[in-house]
Amino acid sequence: MRKLENSELDRLNVEEFKKHKKTPICIVLDNVRSLNNIGSVFRTADAFLIEKIYLCGITATPPHKDIHKTALGATDSVAWEYAEDALQVVQDLQKEGYDVYSVEQAEDAQMLNDFKGDKEKRYALVFGNEVKGVSQKVVSQSDGVLEIPQYGTKHSLNISVSVGVVVWDLWAKLQK
Repeated sequence: MRKLENSELDRLNVEEFKKHKKTPICIVLDNVRSLNNIGSVFRTADAFLIEKIYLCGITATPPHKDIHKTALGATDSVAWEYAEDALQVVQDLQKEGYDVYSVEQAEDAQMLNDFKGDKEKRYALVFGNEVKGVSQKVVSQSDGVLEIPQYGTKHSLNISVSVGVVVWDLWAKLQK
C-alpha cells in the first residue's frame, strides 16, 4: 500500500469549493476562546462542504495567525460571518428554516448515535465555550440538544474534536 501524494487527492480549489453544492449544515461558535480551535473548525467545515460558520461573541475572526495555523487556508474557502449575539443568529437561522441543535450536556439531550438526521432539512449546530459550553439562552432557544456519548472519566471533549465528531456523523447520515 502506498500513501497518496496531495496532487493525487483530487481536491477542489477555493473557487470550485465556493461554487460547489454545500452540505446543508451551518456551524455556530458561541464564545469560543481558543484561536487554534477556531482554525480547526474551519478545516473541518472545509472537509465536509459546510455552508457557513457563524463566529459569535468573543470568538475571534480571521485573519489571525493562530487561526490560520490550524485552518491551513480554510478561512479562504468556507463562508463565515461575525455576529455579536449567538442567540440572535440562532433565531435568524430558525426563521430561515434551519433546525438548530446545541451540542451540549443537558436534560433531555438526544444522544448523537440515536439522532437520525433528515436529508430534507437544513441544520445549524451550536458549539460553545471551552469552559462554560453553549450559553443557556441559546440552549433554551434551540430546537434540540445533541450529546456525544462518552464512557470514560472526563466530562467533555475538546470543541474541535466535538465539531469533527458531530459534523462527520451528521454528514454521513445525510449521505444515506
